[in-house]
Amino acid sequence: MKLIAEQRGASWALTLICAVILTACSHNPPAYVQPVHTYKKQPAQAAIANMQLAIEYLKLGKLATSRDCIERALTEDPNNPEVQMTAGLVYERVNEMAKAEHAYETATRLAKQDPNIQNSFAGFLCRTGKTPAGEKLFLQVAASPLYSTPEVAWVNAGVCARGSGDIVDAEKYFNRALAIRPNMPEGLLQLGNVAFDRGDAAAALDIVQRYLALNKPTPEILWLGFRAQRKLGDPVAAAVFARRVQTEFPDSEQAQNMRNGVDR
Repeated sequence: MKLIAEQRGASWALTLICAVILTACSHNPPAYVQPVHTYKKQPAQAAIANMQLAIEYLKLGKLATSRDCIERALTEDPNNPEVQMTAGLVYERVNEMAKAEHAYETATRLAKQDPNIQNSFAGFLCRTGKTPAGEKLFLQVAASPLYSTPEVAWVNAGVCARGSGDIVDAEKYFNRALAIRPNMPEGLLQLGNVAFDRGDAAAALDIVQRYLALNKPTPEILWLGFRAQRKLGDPVAAAVFARRVQTEFPDSEQAQNMRNGVDR
């Protein structure tokens, strides 16, 4: 289940990372980190820098080091909602789900009505099988006047609903997203997937063609086109989509599925 996540540019693009030495996170830091002196009297700043390092280590797949950094940040400033949210992300990646949920809940409580943090917590709820709660929270985010991209929340709500088998609400949410931004790639892809789920391969193919007329191809949309054409009984047209997946995206999951004879 792919959910769309956003980060606030101002609060996440922090420059302190280049000016703070992280006492618990100096395990071969990324090359661009230039630590100097520890901020012993400024734990809030040290927490932000540790949080940033945790994010970078998470991107590099160094999960143990990322966990060390975020736990240092939690010690330094447990009342920072973004530190708590990042802790949720890290704990989720290392499969410590109870700690992850606690961190997400704490972040949401500390940030009150911050829709960006609510969006992240809603994604966690959906990924862990708590669909009704996650879906409800996504709808709150979509309705928030503080959230600048409500179409993202609508798509996330649709993905959450579809993941639980509710294609009726999923389709409704995807259409709400596309009413805001008609060319939205993820909205079109997901709407096409719902059409295919309910057995309407012709509608799915129409959406694929609409997508490709407006956006750059992706392995996901070409894969949907391949499956739709196969279901419609046109092996020649299906082969065109198959070749595009293999030639344009040879390392994709979809190309691997084709090589393995999987067509779902």
